[in-house]
Amino acid sequence: MGAVVILAFMSEQLKSARDDLEQAEKTADDEVREDIRETADAFADYVVGDHAPDHAVMDQHLNDLRQLSEQVDGNTEDRLESALEAAEEYREGIDQA
Repeated sequence: MGAVVILAFMSEQLKSARDDLEQAEKTADDEVREDIRETADAFADYVVGDHAPDHAVMDQHLNDLRQLSEQVDGNTEDRLESALEAAEEYREGIDQA
């Protein structure tokens, strides 16, 4: 039962990150919009799919989000920062191999 609760919480973190990314995509400049969309799509796949990212994959997503947040400002930056926080929380919950 505890594992189910943890997985549900982690799934909510990815949903939150995806939602923030989708909002950031709406306000982003053309040059970063596609990169934001790709990460949002990946998170959506993890939420509805039967697979989850491992440490390496999640670290790459986090790195991508950090780099993107340095390229934007305003509402887009706020949304990316919020997505990054949720994704980092998710990353912390992944079991070490």
